[in-house]
Amino acid sequence: MSAVAESVRRPDWRFVLSHPAHFLAFGFGIGLIPFAPGSFGTLLAFPLYAFLQPRLDPQSWVLVLVALFWIGVWATHRTGRALGVPDHGGMVFDETVAFLVVLFLTPHSLLWQAFAFLLFRLFDILKPPPIRYLDRRVKGGLGVMLDDLVAGLFALLCLAGWKALTGSLMNA
Repeated sequence: MSAVAESVRRPDWRFVLSHPAHFLAFGFGIGLIPFAPGSFGTLLAFPLYAFLQPRLDPQSWVLVLVALFWIGVWATHRTGRALGVPDHGGMVFDETVAFLVVLFLTPHSLLWQAFAFLLFRLFDILKPPPIRYLDRRVKGGLGVMLDDLVAGLFALLCLAGWKALTGSLMNA
């Protein structure tokens, strides 16, 4: 076994609960799901959004989203270092926060939100330029959080384009 492989830690509940950064980075434990953790991390944004939406005005939303982004930078950086993998697949707080941004800027319709989810996951998985560039070049927690934020912006651009081209066939 190589020195790098030996330094990589396999996350489990003990690891996730060992530090608040790990608990956040792993989306309160959702990142331990063995299949499609990024999709489950994205889905976590829905109940968080449903809870926060009626309680926050737009200015407060922006402050919360900025705070969550920077908390995510800290949590994913610390957790990545502890695991020996800078962007471990189980770290899903980046998907959660990025999709909260998308939900905040998407019409309050299940159809719009479903398309937003599909587009976000598509861009997060395929990582077209410049997302792939950011994923590979920007290191640490900032890189982990930033590539998902850009994937969310791509999803929002597609939704805005659809709305502009169709005059919003999906009732917003």
